[in-house]
Amino acid sequence: MEQKNDFEKLFKLIEGIEFCMMATADEDGTIRSRPMATQREYKDQDLYFFTKKSSPKCVEIANDADVNLSYSHPGKAHYVSVSGRAEVSQDQEKMKKLWNPAYKAWFPEGLDDPEIALVQVAIQKAEYWDTHSSPVVHLIGVAKAMLTGESYKPGDHGTVQGRVQ
Repeated sequence: MEQKNDFEKLFKLIEGIEFCMMATADEDGTIRSRPMATQREYKDQDLYFFTKKSSPKCVEIANDADVNLSYSHPGKAHYVSVSGRAEVSQDQEKMKKLWNPAYKAWFPEGLDDPEIALVQVAIQKAEYWDTHSSPVVHLIGVAKAMLTGESYKPGDHGTVQGRVQ
């Protein structure tokens, strides 16, 4: 597995994936996941998600800021796992920048909704799998590996090192 600091590749892989699964630790130590829509802001090493500040995930983040984000696009064979530290914020400027009118379905008062907040995830480490090819190419590769006894290598796999906190 190759170690890279290639955030451009990482963000390109998740760009076409509308939702990820955000995992947090509950107070009893169990891991909980829920679908979250990633905001399209990739200028730094952080990912952003709108949420309600009274949601259980905000309590869980306050108790343990370590989170995992899992992205999957089976049609393109893109898979990404992001480990990071989360923080709940009510940064009005950032929310204005990321706001989409469709979010009124969750926040009827828009940016003036008293419940609106952002979860900001500072990426510590990410791992990705990108096979770039069709199922037929995969099938041929698997068959070739079986016939030759060589290990099948389906595509690009690497890690991206983010900030250490």
